[in-house]
Amino acid sequence: MQVKIASRHGHLSEVNQKAVADKVENLLHFFDRLLIIEVTVDFLKGDEFLVEILAEAEHRHEFVGKGQADDLMVAVIAAKEKVKQQIKHYKEKVQDHRRDPSHGGTDIDKH
Repeated sequence: MQVKIASRHGHLSEVNQKAVADKVENLLHFFDRLLIIEVTVDFLKGDEFLVEILAEAEHRHEFVGKGQADDLMVAVIAAKEKVKQQIKHYKEKVQDHRRDPSHGGTDIDKH
């Protein structure tokens, strides 16, 4: 899995880049089929940050989250939580689909 970090309208220090990468890499704990995570940090006026996380997974699935705050890590965590919720929703949808007897499974109660 690859993590790309970009910044707009400002410079992100090596320390901050490492901290952001460490935060978003733990998305793999929730979904190990992520291929790439792209993080864009936008420096807004008044020391505010807008963070966008785009996580691409197998089979062309994309999860996107945005967070905005005065603190960089708060914005990263907010965006990461939105991506995490999308991943959980997607996994629940896939798992429910597999358990649905109308999709090739057998229903013992019908016999």
